[in-house]
Amino acid sequence: MFGGLGIPELLIILVIILIIFGAGKLPEIGGGMGKAIRNFKRGVKDQSETAGKPEEIEEKAEKTAEKSNDA
Repeated sequence: MFGGLGIPELLIILVIILIIFGAGKLPEIGGGMGKAIRNFKRGVKDQSETAGKPEEIEEKAEKTAEKSNDA
C-alpha cells in the first residue's frame, strides 16, 4: 500500500497517534495539514505561472516595495 505499509500497520499508527494527541486534537491537526497542503499547492501553482515571466516578477516586487515604503 504505502511503501510496504498494510492496513494493520496503519491501524497501529492511528492508535498510537490517538493515544499521543487525543481525539480532540485530531481535527485541529488534520485541518492544519490540509491548510499546509493547500498553501503548498498554491505556491507551486503561482511559481509555475510566473516562471519565465520576469516582467511580472519585477512588477510584483515593485508593488510590494511601494507598499512597504508607504507604511
